Amino acid sequence: MAKYLLLKHYRGAPDPVNNVPMDQWTPEEVSDHIRFMSDFADRLVQTGEFVDAQALAPEGAWVRFDGEGRPPVTDGPFAETKDLIAGWMVIDVDTYDRALELAGQLSAAPGAGGKPIHEWLEVRPFMTEPPTVTE
Repeated sequence: MAKYLLLKHYRGAPDPVNNVPMDQWTPEEVSDHIRFMSDFADRLVQTGEFVDAQALAPEGAWVRFDGEGRPPVTDGPFAETKDLIAGWMVIDVDTYDRALELAGQLSAAPGAGGKPIHEWLEVRPFMTEPPTVTE
């Protein structure tokens, strides 16, 4: 089994077919979308392929270590994950093809008008072992 990250984007990926921002959806459309995501995760729990899923709030900041004292915090000027990453799901599947299959299914989550979003999802494998350095 291998773990994969299915990464959902606010922006940065190609435009989805049903490209209406979530803040313009009705409360029922948001509820339907969240229910779809929850039901999808429940199905993967049953198959043993679910690891984790989280939705992210739009707030966030960049922070780094900059020596002693308070770390610097900024809200830009570069592209920030709070503008890009909407959430993720981690799956543990037998093959890369299965990861792609599940990402395709997840892409059909309903959006505005109850129609599938057909959003692009980034599929990234987890690193397994760090490379061995030999001399």
